[in-house]
Amino acid sequence: MTEKLGTKIKQLRESLGLSLSDLAEAAGIETAQIELIESNEASPAISTLIKISRRMGVRLGTLLDGTEASAPVVTSAQAMTPTVNTSKASGGQHLDFYSLAGRKLDRNMEPFMIAIHSADCADKKNWSSHEGEEFIFVLEGAIEVRYGKEVYTVQAGDSIYYDSIVPHCVGSVDKDTPARAIAVTYSPN
Repeated sequence: MTEKLGTKIKQLRESLGLSLSDLAEAAGIETAQIELIESNEASPAISTLIKISRRMGVRLGTLLDGTEASAPVVTSAQAMTPTVNTSKASGGQHLDFYSLAGRKLDRNMEPFMIAIHSADCADKKNWSSHEGEEFIFVLEGAIEVRYGKEVYTVQAGDSIYYDSIVPHCVGSVDKDTPARAIAVTYSPN
């Protein structure tokens, strides 16, 4: 993606005539946090991006994509760079998202390859909740999914599918090595 995420959000917000406070309220975060996101100083959680996109009346992919195409989209491994980097190193959370269909026009699902770092699920800021569903297939390592009051350990080769409206936290079981997974999110219009 050549255009930075925060810049894209700001341009879209301004073109729709939305105030910072309107967008912050819809996303359930402070106005100062929206300002940090728009200035590319903070990376939002994917649940925050979903809420922002819904308030602006656009697909999540509109925020994450570059030029869109209606034909099939091939994403080469060599060209993959994080679309959303919310790792602890960047001052964000613990997930690095690599879009797998970033240029596909009018899609209903958002497929990602995710590097999942360890997460402190005792800290509620690492939890997510948004309308829709999520499917995660673990490629390498193992992840722990806290889903409401339940805890699931998902190993390489295993998958989990859940309603994402229920508060959840996903983290790598190994504190030193991120797990890798394919994730597909769906958010109804």
